[in-house]
Amino acid sequence: MTLVSGWGRFPVVDSDVLRPRSFAAVGEAVSAGTIARGNGRAYGDAAIGAARTVTMTGFDRVRSFDPATGRIRLEAGVLLSDLIDTFGPRGFLPFVVPGTRFVSIGGAIAADVHGKNHHCEGGFGRYVDSLLLRTGQGEVIEVSRDEKSDAFFATVGGMGLTGIILEATMRLRWVETGWIRERVISASDLDAAMRALEAGDAATYSVAWIDCVARGRDLGRSLIYLGEHADRGELAEGADAFPVGKDSRLSVPVDLPSIALNRISVRAFNELYYRMGARRAGGSHVVSLYPYFFPLDSVSDWNRIYGKRGFLQHQCVIPQAGARAVLGEILDRVARRGDASFLAVLKKLGQGDGILSFPLPGYTLALDFPVKGDILNFLDEIDRLVVAAGGRLYLAKDARQSRATFEAGYPALQRFNAIRKSLDPAGNIRSKLSHRLFDEV
Repeated sequence: MTLVSGWGRFPVVDSDVLRPRSFAAVGEAVSAGTIARGNGRAYGDAAIGAARTVTMTGFDRVRSFDPATGRIRLEAGVLLSDLIDTFGPRGFLPFVVPGTRFVSIGGAIAADVHGKNHHCEGGFGRYVDSLLLRTGQGEVIEVSRDEKSDAFFATVGGMGLTGIILEATMRLRWVETGWIRERVISASDLDAAMRALEAGDAATYSVAWIDCVARGRDLGRSLIYLGEHADRGELAEGADAFPVGKDSRLSVPVDLPSIALNRISVRAFNELYYRMGARRAGGSHVVSLYPYFFPLDSVSDWNRIYGKRGFLQHQCVIPQAGARAVLGEILDRVARRGDASFLAVLKKLGQGDGILSFPLPGYTLALDFPVKGDILNFLDEIDRLVVAAGGRLYLAKDARQSRATFEAGYPALQRFNAIRKSLDPAGNIRSKLSHRLFDEV
């Protein structure tokens, strides 16, 4: 048995970890309580088997690629970073990327990850055409939008609970360069931030960083980043059409003491970050795709900032109609508490594609909290606000929501469970997350 955790390093649990080297060995590895795991970037317990965890990063080959259509067939263990570094210089990028490039393709599909363009272009699963799936009862089946579509749409966003994704066929976007034309907007409060995001609906990419310790008239003050793919004519003379993805130069080599993140340090960082960003507001700048899409990837092991007890990310989505009031209440409570981190992100979302996909039309707010004190009780209170507003929590980030919160937020759960049972009547595919939220008790 091995101690395993997600990126948040909470919870840490025992699991039998296997690393098969062939698809046949994957099948042999499946027994009661098995789940697939990619690169371990789910924050909580979604990629930890109830008894056995099958690591898929050894399956990292591209099977085929058609430059005329951008269609690619690849194994589930391919990392998004390798896909970008290999095909970006050829003029192709994924349509959707999350906040880190160090996720596997299988994990991105299982979580139906979303990016800064969900409001207009949807999530990762929208650009997946078919999947090769190993079910819990031993079948290897091809599922697609047209063939075995129930299994396909249950697998997209299904957190790995329909079976082990072996391969995927998906579409890439043609781009002229690997640079982004970025425009920064400074917003003095939450109302201004939401107006800026609404006004930026026509932008392909939009996201807001929120100062989550600002209070009073500054509550929700933000920096909004709008982006478009830049063409060659916008690059500086002599610049390469595709920037080089550099290895992280900074790292957090040890767990920081819990005192490192406190009201004073976070407030000082946020003040500096806001002022620096506000100076860039008003104009447009051409920046590499790497810092625009993946700012935290520049610091290796940044999760150690929160100390050895780990951290919790609370990411909710609130329907458009009631978003302003609920977001304001959440941010006010967080600011009064004073121990949220420097990372707070607000984005607009559209409708999700998978049966259990997280997005719905509205606003998503992501906040990080160190695991300490009464944080679990505090987040339960925030959950109640989310549920009352008709919202829900993101399963790929969750490590502690209650079954009642989950069931209230996902009305299609009964349909998902029926499809899952048809693919795995013995219930072999189970994770720590499914044991907590899905499985019969």
